[in-house]
Amino acid sequence: MWMDRKTDRVLLKTLNYVLNVLKFSPSPSVRTQSTCKPGPPRLSWRLLFFGTDQFAVESLKLLNLCRHSNEGIVEKLEVVTLPGDLPVKRFAQQNQLALHSWPPHNVEGQFDVGVVVSFGRLLHCGLIDKFPFGILNVHPSLLPRWRGPAPVFHTVMHGDTVTGVTIIQIRPNKFDVGPILNQEIHQVPKNCTAEDLGAALAIKGAHLLLDTLMKLPEKIANKREQELKGVTFAPKINTSMSWINWEEQTCDQIACLCRAIGSRIPLRTMWMGKTLKLLDFVGKCYTSGNLYHMIVFD
Repeated sequence: MWMDRKTDRVLLKTLNYVLNVLKFSPSPSVRTQSTCKPGPPRLSWRLLFFGTDQFAVESLKLLNLCRHSNEGIVEKLEVVTLPGDLPVKRFAQQNQLALHSWPPHNVEGQFDVGVVVSFGRLLHCGLIDKFPFGILNVHPSLLPRWRGPAPVFHTVMHGDTVTGVTIIQIRPNKFDVGPILNQEIHQVPKNCTAEDLGAALAIKGAHLLLDTLMKLPEKIANKREQELKGVTFAPKINTSMSWINWEEQTCDQIACLCRAIGSRIPLRTMWMGKTLKLLDFVGKCYTSGNLYHMIVFD
């Protein structure tokens, strides 16, 4: 059977893992932890974490807890972040985690796997290849639905009732298209805001990441490519999305828009030649059999 270079690299990585577990490999890149209980040895990973915002902090927090636990899943944890006063940088400093600037240098041979959560930068092949088990990404949607930087906002904006979290392997110079290693469904609560949903998915994503790391060689061996059907895109939110069009939008659509972006970008409309800003949206209200849409404008 003919194989391309990418397939060769995957097979070599998998073979390297098997040899390490059997302790025949001269490479110490992936270590095993002995245990008194019967069963396979536990893997202990050297991780480089890429992240910026509060969503990413939840995954970093759980990995840091694992570093200090007796489970031995995380042997080493260091952080790459971007300039500025960012939540991930603050957490790393508060917990004495080594910080790397972007792009990181001198990482070859220092880490087994990378983890990207809400980082917003494309990763090139030369960087990804420095990690024997590649670089994982925690994405808050059921890929291939809502690829892009704002999946949570678009989930709420479009009234999705089901979403989830996906763990993929990152492909060079591309966002959100890599093979799926793990995926978990999440029911979207009624009248949920983007902030509430994002917080819930951040926690779920952190635990799904840990589950993936505990079974990483198995997950890589059984990874699946994303389907071509059902691909949707989630671009960044902007002020152009905040306009209400009474002729085209229903009350439910306005409610979804308000819960998706209203806390960050006030909704607006035109009235008698003036721009009005939406202060609050109560929703549907029934009085004496009549339906009203309760909206408060400034």
